[in-house]
Amino acid sequence: MCRNIKPLYNLAPPASADEVYDAALQYVRKLSGTRTPSQANREAFDQAVAEIAHVTRHLLDSWVTNAPPRDREVEAAKARARYEARVAAGAPR
Repeated sequence: MCRNIKPLYNLAPPASADEVYDAALQYVRKLSGTRTPSQANREAFDQAVAEIAHVTRHLLDSWVTNAPPRDREVEAAKARARYEARVAAGAPR
């Protein structure tokens, strides 16, 4: 999985609309192989991002868990520690 993709489920506070949109945008960029589509493909690209963001929000809102929400700061600290361990080991960034 791409290291830049971050789990959005079961966070405190819940994932914002911007976070969901950004994840959808990243997904469409990855699939299409382009960061910026041509003018001819812009409408299809934007529609795909909007639809994926909508479905993602629906998915996140419909899941049920008994686990307590994960703290964003704790998760960010864990991610930083994993990154630092990769850098220290000489792994590609």
